[in-house]
Amino acid sequence: MTIQQPEIPANSFRVTLELEDSAERLDVVLFSALTEQDQNQELKNISKGQFKKLFTDKKVLIKGQNAKAKSPVNHGTTFVDILLK
Repeated sequence: MTIQQPEIPANSFRVTLELEDSAERLDVVLFSALTEQDQNQELKNISKGQFKKLFTDKKVLIKGQNAKAKSPVNHGTTFVDILLK
């Protein structure tokens, strides 16, 4: 099965979440993924307050739609785009 990737928005950073099991909250798995990646040092070192602000400012997208921190994440592959400044 081929996974179709949505188009990456301009001025954004893409995080690909690969989950074996569903997760109850997007913010938990996304924060972990950001701190473990090495492609964007600003996001790697983001504080929890700054991270929360990404959601309140609607800068976290899944399939081009604003994502909520409390949204569940299905198992499998999920592409999350973070709009940069």
